[in-house]
Amino acid sequence: MALDFTFTEEQRMLEDNVYKWGMSWLEPQMEHAYEVDEMPKDIFRELAKLGVNGIVFEEKYGGTAMGYVETTLVYETISRISNALSMTVGASQTLAFDNFRRNASEKHKLQVLPKSCTGELIGCLGITEPNAGSDAMGMTTRAVKKGDRYIINGSKIFITNGPVADFMLFYAKTDPEKGPHGISSFWFYPKKTKGFSCEKIKKWGMRTSPTGLLTFEDMEIPEDQLVGGLNKGVAVLTGGLCTERITLTACSLGSQRSCLELSLKYAKERVQFGKPIASFQTIQNKLADMYCGYKASRWLCYSAAAYCDTLTDKRGGKGTDLDRMAAASLLFAGEMGTKIGLDAIQIHGGYGYCTEYGVTRHFLDQKLWEIGAGTSEIRRMIIARELMRDDFRSGL
Repeated sequence: MALDFTFTEEQRMLEDNVYKWGMSWLEPQMEHAYEVDEMPKDIFRELAKLGVNGIVFEEKYGGTAMGYVETTLVYETISRISNALSMTVGASQTLAFDNFRRNASEKHKLQVLPKSCTGELIGCLGITEPNAGSDAMGMTTRAVKKGDRYIINGSKIFITNGPVADFMLFYAKTDPEKGPHGISSFWFYPKKTKGFSCEKIKKWGMRTSPTGLLTFEDMEIPEDQLVGGLNKGVAVLTGGLCTERITLTACSLGSQRSCLELSLKYAKERVQFGKPIASFQTIQNKLADMYCGYKASRWLCYSAAAYCDTLTDKRGGKGTDLDRMAAASLLFAGEMGTKIGLDAIQIHGGYGYCTEYGVTRHFLDQKLWEIGAGTSEIRRMIIARELMRDDFRSGL
């Protein structure tokens, strides 16, 4: 991909195929699905037909061995129709399965990943707890070794795909006295495991993307479902945050683009005082600002994704340029997405408050990107930390 965002022919075909699918299969369902807050149950099998599940996975696992630029492009394109469902896809394929791919044993990868690519398995990632949000290291979920098994007790909250997940990667304290150095990562099949329960959370935005409060009550899993080594969970957790933030920025991007496109179309068609409202300077100003915000968000996102694709070690984390770029990408796009959504509603006037207009869904979904995947405040802390480190010499 060139710096002017001229995509390759293969990337353009990928975008075109996903968009055509989205408009023909997904869009007709969205008004009703959003109203009743239900995820289209076959969405992952549909995406499997397009070959975009596991897009960065090696071919031996059923993936297409592409990069994070292509992943970002797919998520942005889905988000042009549904921000919420783009997040659901990202939570499964990138947060859960891609992180699992980087850290699990070969035996378990061969067992799990092919089914994620066919859409048989939907994944979720369990980090956040009722009293441990931005302070993820303050989690209290416990995993206690008993013979050849671990006994899990605790809870997770705001878990995307929790109510529908067939697979879960999660974190628990295995040695609480060691603090962050006493956290481990595990995986299991929620629908097949006793002692696990999930309560669906009602939300005013990101509807169709199911979110859950998860509870572990003496849940037992085999010891070999430990991922990445005992007390090595922080490395697993932080190693996935950069690709998470970069690719999920695309959810905001696609929504921004649709807000602009829908607003431009409406402004040309809506007549007031005898002429289209697009002829009024106040509306033109909003459209111009929306365009600039989207283009700037897109540059931050795709430049981070392209940089990530050049790296051998894509984990990022503290002390890396990737950590700064990923945080900046989602920080700017998240806040800009909320602004663009607000401007879109204002341009649509009273119609923007009506649920049959797609712009309403985009507006309601955008606010999450100032909160999820690390709040705007946390992202600013990360960026500042990386700017101030002693060995920081990268070009700005």
